[in-house]
Amino acid sequence: MKMQNDVVPPSSQAPVQAQFVTITEEEAGQRIDNYLLRVCKGVPKSHIYRILRSGEVRVNKGRIDQLYRLESGDVVRIPPVRVAEKSTAAVPGVEFPILFEDAHLLIIDKPCGTAVHGGSGVSYGVIEQLRAARPDAKFLELVHRLDRETSGLLLLAKKRSALTNLHEQMRDGLTDKRYLTMVAGDWKNARQHIKLPLHKFTTADGERRVCVQAGGMESHTVFSLLRKFDQFALLEAELKTGRTHQIRVHLASSGFPILGDDKYGDFALNRVLLKADAKRGALKRMFLHAHQITFTHPETGKEVTINAPLPAECERFLVSLGKPLNSAPR
Repeated sequence: MKMQNDVVPPSSQAPVQAQFVTITEEEAGQRIDNYLLRVCKGVPKSHIYRILRSGEVRVNKGRIDQLYRLESGDVVRIPPVRVAEKSTAAVPGVEFPILFEDAHLLIIDKPCGTAVHGGSGVSYGVIEQLRAARPDAKFLELVHRLDRETSGLLLLAKKRSALTNLHEQMRDGLTDKRYLTMVAGDWKNARQHIKLPLHKFTTADGERRVCVQAGGMESHTVFSLLRKFDQFALLEAELKTGRTHQIRVHLASSGFPILGDDKYGDFALNRVLLKADAKRGALKRMFLHAHQITFTHPETGKEVTINAPLPAECERFLVSLGKPLNSAPR
């Protein structure tokens, strides 16, 4: 009996024969599993890995494993794969505020509340919207990710060579990523290192969470005090490692929850902050913003520093406390 793992594209009609695709220079360097996940949109991960294990996917007529890295000129056999047809609306094309763009990179200022990609109950995110807005773009991929409720700098690669180069820089700790955040509590130190191991897990309802746990991933954040208030502190966070929810969990576990954080924050305080009072304005979002990144340009080799201004709602909250960001620190 024929297995029902034959690939039906979104047009709903399954190809009756395998496809043979020749890998271009732009596609070279990526792992075969990641390539298939990208080109076979809508196919579950389990399905992709099953056809890899079974040998239905071949490169240059030979079997390969999921770790194989594609080379320019490789001929990939992609078997027909059946996927459930989705009745989802078309992704709207959206352009976001551009902070930097050239032939290799696109750096945008991502707004709070926008996911970087679809999944986990989100139909689409920044990457899908940008691709829809730029249908002629041959290549556009996320270099890194930001949480949905975090605003600020988001890097995208317009060439695979740029993507690979920036991934290597991040893996080797050669990029400098800085965030602005406001926390509750009496922060004391001008500069403080927090090194706590982080463990990722999934809740019973499928939500991704992180906790401090012995044996977890080594994680290191450096915090600098920028402003101090009666109940709050404005900090700059410098990432030494790039773990999921790292800043949020390092602060919450140290007794300084980020204002407005709906996963790890002080939920009672968050509710109070939704409305202004005599001492401060309202805050209706998480106060975490990716405000600066420094990296080596993958083509020119020159050091590049890009900044994203603090969002208006966060700046208004600072002003209501009496100290806008551009004032002298206390």
